Amino acid sequence: MHDRPRVPALSLTRVVLSSGRSVDLAELHLTSTYGGLSEGYPCGPVNDLRIRELVHTAERMSPATPVHLVPPAREYPDQYAGAFGPVEVLPRVACVGRFSSAALDPANDPFLHRSGLTVVWFQPTSRVPSARDTEPALRDVDWTGLARDYEL
Repeated sequence: MHDRPRVPALSLTRVVLSSGRSVDLAELHLTSTYGGLSEGYPCGPVNDLRIRELVHTAERMSPATPVHLVPPAREYPDQYAGAFGPVEVLPRVACVGRFSSAALDPANDPFLHRSGLTVVWFQPTSRVPSARDTEPALRDVDWTGLARDYEL
């Protein structure tokens, strides 16, 4: 038998954060970072707009859950700058995920309460995060400082 982390039947996957806390991914939206870019080129203003759109999507996805943006890596390929500045490229795949975990407040009934956080991040592939294969920046999310408890 292989030693595999147990994933609850109602979640897509379980991720173990750097803090050691296990969080369950309940909902995931993957999109091409530049899929809707019909004109222009990837640059700072375009990327900032795309990030704002994703955060807005995350807020609508779960209005009662706090939203956190994992700051994306930005690359600057050696290309000529256009009218809006230098070419600036984000990772290929934009992700919005709704995560849940055990309640933060130990006074809360563990059967009636969970903690939740919706996270926006970027990654180079369309692979679903897992216990063993998760972007380092996503694993480093400060769950206790960002998530909020809710009642089931």
